[in-house]
Amino acid sequence: MTPPRRPGGKLVRPYVVTDGRSNPTRNTLDLVTLLIAADDLPLTGLSPEKRALMELCRPGALSVAEVAGHLSLPVSVTKVLIADLMDSGHVVTRAPVPSARPSETRILQEVLDGLRARL
Repeated sequence: MTPPRRPGGKLVRPYVVTDGRSNPTRNTLDLVTLLIAADDLPLTGLSPEKRALMELCRPGALSVAEVAGHLSLPVSVTKVLIADLMDSGHVVTRAPVPSARPSETRILQEVLDGLRARL
């Protein structure tokens, strides 16, 4: 017996979106990798999911996790789509800005000593 269809559920299975592929052509994508869409390339010939991804990224940079959330697709499927768009030159990636490195203990101690001297 087939379970009832969920309202709002996707009609297309993820493997159809990726043409049956389960791995991206590039393994350099992280959840926080930023995606920047090229403005000068036409969207003709792209699948609806790739076109939606491009339209999401055109106003500015979005992370892989954000794009997957907006498209309601699994991250693995989104990575396959992004890798395809990178191969065609539609999307450029940029590593996220690294978090601030912790300061040296000596500098923190000098700041603490300076604050104590003022109080």
